[in-house]
Amino acid sequence: MKNPSVILFALLLGAFGLRGQGSPDYGSGMKINFNEKGSKYMRFVLWNQIWARSIDNNPGTMVNGTPSDNTFDIGARRIRVLAYSQISPRYMVVLHFGVNNQSFVQGGGSGTAGTGGYGAGKKPQMFFHDAYSEYALIQPAKDKKFSMSFGAGLHYFNGISRMTSASTLNFLAVDAPVFNWPLIENSDQFARLFGMYVKGKWGKLDYRLNINKPFATSLAPVNSTTDAVAVDNNGDSRLSKGGYAMYQFLDQESNLLPYTVGTYVGTKRVLNIGAGFYNQPDGTMSALNGVKSKHDITSMAIDAFVDMPIGDKKKNMAITAYTVLYSNDFGPNYLRNTGIMNPGVADPAFTGTKALAGAGNARPLMGTGSIWYTQAGLLLPKNSDAPKLRVQPFVAYTLKKLDALPAAGSYFDIGSNFYIDGHNSKITLQYSSRPVYSTKDNISDYKGEFVIQFANYL
Repeated sequence: MKNPSVILFALLLGAFGLRGQGSPDYGSGMKINFNEKGSKYMRFVLWNQIWARSIDNNPGTMVNGTPSDNTFDIGARRIRVLAYSQISPRYMVVLHFGVNNQSFVQGGGSGTAGTGGYGAGKKPQMFFHDAYSEYALIQPAKDKKFSMSFGAGLHYFNGISRMTSASTLNFLAVDAPVFNWPLIENSDQFARLFGMYVKGKWGKLDYRLNINKPFATSLAPVNSTTDAVAVDNNGDSRLSKGGYAMYQFLDQESNLLPYTVGTYVGTKRVLNIGAGFYNQPDGTMSALNGVKSKHDITSMAIDAFVDMPIGDKKKNMAITAYTVLYSNDFGPNYLRNTGIMNPGVADPAFTGTKALAGAGNARPLMGTGSIWYTQAGLLLPKNSDAPKLRVQPFVAYTLKKLDALPAAGSYFDIGSNFYIDGHNSKITLQYSSRPVYSTKDNISDYKGEFVIQFANYL
């Protein structure tokens, strides 16, 4: 009979996308053994995602003091380190830290500005993303259908959808659409919250439930005499509740770590359907005719994921597809605009019609209403002359119907992954199109953004 710690270690590799999707030469990676058998250990994972982009800026954009219609930049979307230790079959500790979104004009440490040694965008602050401990109350075993573990700390066992706990190592597209993390950097810490969770399996049902204390938000609502507009203001925040469950029809995915895989690159046969929720009482506030009102935040989602080989085994082709429908209620007319690594700010001298979302690559990210997102990819056949090099074209589509906007918005992504050594080393190309809502409350234009990502992990 195999050592249970060795089995758990193998499951951990799969849980973080470190087995199958990566290089066959990777082995067990960077591991420090605490005993001769290697059943007690600490493991480290390091990765970075470097982006080179060409951005069509929204009208009225200024970049570092210069009016700019288009911006080219190179920056770090993510630079991360993960360390976890399984010192007992029942007990695990996880630490995950790093930096995000550092470019030539943003992402610097506290107090950075202007030029020089502490200029804007330099010396970013490194912070913890995950820091939690977990104890297996009912250990998983082949002869048992039910398992349960309890954990506490700054964690990523989120509710709502599969993609709300997505691993950043193995996306199908160049990145997540970001609205899959509905609280991102408002009442959470980069998609994490302090709290407690239980997770486990019941036959083919994979589940996770959590109770968290959201980070404080304190935006002042703008008084309106016509339509109330909710903003993030939770005061002494009340506890939030969330959860997600998925039924796994075919191969079973590991849930020892919270991170869900974006594409298995033809190494598993997965077919899942899932549903989740999130609720925080009094999470936002609005002001109408001088009267302030609190509103609950409630989000729900249903989704489906398929990833499996197709056709001739020698060609090793595979399909990956994911679809999710979100229903979000942040209070009346709530709307949040943002752009990933946005290089622009508003140009005060611009006299034309500005974008409702703001400058740079900002777009209406999320709000009260519904969002439908779908992506699909095809892993092309192996090349016998270069078997490690794999090509995986993909497309993605988003439809947002948000109460605060006069018209639904369509967003398109098309690109391809070029795997040099699985997810351990890959290059991703993607072109994205976004609608531009003018300050006259209509879609006045579409803007594009081209990204080349260089991604590696060890």
